[in-house]
This record gives sequence, C-alpha cells and structure tokens, in this order.
Amino acid sequence: MNGEVVPIVIVGAGPTGLTAATLLAGYGIESVVLERWEGVFPQPRAVHLDGEIRRILARLGVGADFDAITRPALGLRLVDRKMRMLAQFDRDPAGGRNGYPEANLFDQPELEAILRANLVRHPQVRLRGNVEVGRLVEEADCVRVDFTDRITGAVEAVRARYVLGCDGANSLVRTAIGAHMRDLKFEQRWLVVDITTAAELDQWEGVHQVCDPVRAATYMRIGKTRYRWEFRLRPGETAADYPDIARLHPLIRPWTADTAAEDLELVRVAEYTFRAQLADRWRQRRIFILGDAAHLTPPFIGQGMGAGLRDAANLTWKLAGVLHGELSDSVLDSYESERKPHARAMIRLAKLIGTTMTDGGEFGNRLRRLLAPHLHRVPGLTGLVTSGESPRLHRSELIAPHRLYRTPAGRFVPNPTLENGRRLDDHIADRFAIITSTIPSPQHRALIEQRGAALVITHPGTDLHRWLRRMHSRAVLIRPDGTVLGNARTVSALCTALPLPRRQ
Repeated sequence: MNGEVVPIVIVGAGPTGLTAATLLAGYGIESVVLERWEGVFPQPRAVHLDGEIRRILARLGVGADFDAITRPALGLRLVDRKMRMLAQFDRDPAGGRNGYPEANLFDQPELEAILRANLVRHPQVRLRGNVEVGRLVEEADCVRVDFTDRITGAVEAVRARYVLGCDGANSLVRTAIGAHMRDLKFEQRWLVVDITTAAELDQWEGVHQVCDPVRAATYMRIGKTRYRWEFRLRPGETAADYPDIARLHPLIRPWTADTAAEDLELVRVAEYTFRAQLADRWRQRRIFILGDAAHLTPPFIGQGMGAGLRDAANLTWKLAGVLHGELSDSVLDSYESERKPHARAMIRLAKLIGTTMTDGGEFGNRLRRLLAPHLHRVPGLTGLVTSGESPRLHRSELIAPHRLYRTPAGRFVPNPTLENGRRLDDHIADRFAIITSTIPSPQHRALIEQRGAALVITHPGTDLHRWLRRMHSRAVLIRPDGTVLGNARTVSALCTALPLPRRQ
C-alpha cells in the first residue's frame, strides 16, 4: 500500500467509520479503513438510535438486518426513587415522520457485525484490521497516513486526498490537527450493567429514568433476553464493588421483582464517565474528525452514536461531490458549521435530562415532582423525544433560508409512503431532489433529469403535500443527506441550484 494514493482514508471502523465508508461507496468513492482491532469490539456500548438514524441504516442497505436485532421502545418515562411516574414521553413503535420506530434498542456489537458484513457488497471499501495508525503528514495535494501492522510489525503508509478521523474519544486524528476538546461542564461516573435472562420482567417497554440525586438510574430492555441498567456511582464507589449478580441484585431488584438471582446472567459490568465535550474545530484542510472524536454526549437521550452517523451522512455526499468535480471544495466548510451547532444542541438536551435526574438533593426531588410534568414545554425536547425530528441545521453555503420569513431550510425531510407504495427515501436514493406541489414544465423536467436529480410531485391529501403546506412552500430542494437546502415558489428557481453532472 506504500505510495498508493486513494480518495479517502478512514481511521476507525466503529459505526461512524463503517457508515462513512459505505455511504462513500454508494457514491462510487473508494476508501481504505484502518482499524486497530481485527474484529468487532465485543463489549456492549451504545443501545439506542432514533428514526432519523434508522433511515441512514436503510440507506446503507442494512435496514432489514437491523430490524432483526432491534426492539422498538415505547418512549421515555421519568420516575422518582419510589418508581412513581413523574412524566412520560410516548413514541409510536409503528413509526412516525421518519417511517420507522423513533426509539430502537439494540446491541452495538451486533450492529457493527452487520455493518462489516455489508462491506462485502462494496468493493470500493478496503478494511485493514490489526493496524496502529502512527501519524498523519500533510503533503502538497494529499495526506500521508503512516501505520504499523500489529501482527508483523511492518511499517506502511497510504496517501489520501482526504482523511476522516472516526477513531473515538481518544482520537489520534484530533490530536494531529491540533484540535482540543472543550468541556461543556458535565461529568458523572456511572455503573453500566448488561444482563441476560429468559425470565419475563413485566416492565413498561420503554426507557426508565430514575430521577434521584442519591442513586439516579436508567433501565431498558434491549432485546428478547437482554437488559441494560445504568446507575450513578456514589463518591468512593467503583465497578469493583459490584463484581457479580449477588452484589448487583439490590440495585436491579425494583425491576426484577421476584426473579431469582440465579436466573440472571451477568454479561458485563463496567464503570463509565459520562462527559459533555465538543472539539474546538473539526477540520484542517484535508483532514476531518467525526463521531466521538468531535463530540461526547451524555447518554440520557440516546444520541451519542447517532451523532456520529449524522456526521458521516452530512460529510460524505459533499466529499463525493468535490471528488467528482460537481461541487467546490469550499462546501466542505459547511460540515463543521452545520454539524457543530446541531451536536451542541443535542448535548445540551442530554445535559438537561441528566441534570433533571440527579441535581438538587431532597429539595430537587420535591421540585421534580412539580416541574417534571411540564417538561414537554421545553423547546426541542418534546420534538426530539416524541416526533422524531432533531433540531434544524444552521445556515451554511448549502442551506439557504429566506431572509424575511421562516422556511423549511435546514430541516430533515419526512419519509412518508408515496402513492406508488415506496418510501420517499427509496425514491430519492441519495440524490438531490425537488419536491413540488406544482407541475413542472417539460423543460424543467428534462433539466432535473439531466442533472441526475429526483422529482417528486405531491398531490392534495397526501402526507408530503400536507408537509409542504405546513412549511408554507410550493417547492423545496432536498440534499442527498435528506436536509432541505431551500425552498421557492417555482421549480425553475430551484433548478439553478442543482449541481452540474460529474465530469466525464
């Protein structure tokens, strides 16, 4: 591989790196993925993704495989230390605006195995395991990535037009570009417990958040026989204090009730420090950071892993457009300007839930009973927890809101079933698209087709037509990642914003 120049090198083969590689392959872009481990890291970590992220999995071609390992959840319930309900945010397991359940619980190693197996369908991706990346060197028109084979000790290098650092919280790539994590003032130590049992616990099939400054906790069922608990550790406590079911049983008994301890099998118990952090910059020329390398989100709204997949979906189509000669390199600046505020907003919501669960002592407990039923009025919280719509992206070169009135620009387009029985995402298929309630002229139809974009004409009474009306729009331009670029009164005004076909 020494001396070879590839379009993209991806450092890290976790969910973010594998998603980026697969999306790039769909755009015809080759990549080399460098990963420290030979196979999937076996320990459970992330357990939740929402409907927007489920749509990304569908784009990767693994939706059906994911559905076979996931368990839709009914929503989020806040309870006090005596398990009395304070507030509940319901989600329809049948799905909503995204076309899929809005709360999906799963085992991360199983998802990563699916993503790896799916690479067989994409010869554009080469995965190298058991390698240790040493350094990145920027050259005139590329980046040299030096790495060592952990089995043979051989030192190799590969050159890339662009490098994506998807290498986690201790990112070497982040260090290489001189970026630093900024503390967003949240740090708590928690005990994470994974248990399997054939017993039926007969609990509400959603996420339980125990709001208690003495022992905040989270419970969820993530599979047919798999369960996850998280407990905030008290000062002086460590995971070593809870080595087996016997020591854990008093903590989990509110949910296991009469289930005998010998019927519960401990899969893992570990200590994690939940942090809220955001990198001060996400790009240096040809090098980008994504996922945990760029942001750390407390897990209280289940958006940590999903943020990394959003990063990949946002950046990959832009890189493909630049590499194909369809877009200017300047559009790559929009990656950070769009994703960073979005990640910050999600981190703030996670901190809010975390603070709601854990702060204030006994006075906080009394206050929670008064205020928790009104959390649905918190801007952004109900929309995220119940509707499945995350915050809109901020203005950038690729998001053009109107200067005088609110538009759908920056929002994620819904994914309804069209009149032909297909989902909107399946019809658009990673392309630019124009959705309109007016009939385009033959000339505009030809131009849209020539530029490789999709055209969707809505009709009164359909979900998509009603969405356009709610957005006060007659026509919208959708980016390949599903974000609304802008809207207009006529199709002709949007046609000019479509990129030119790739150079031959």
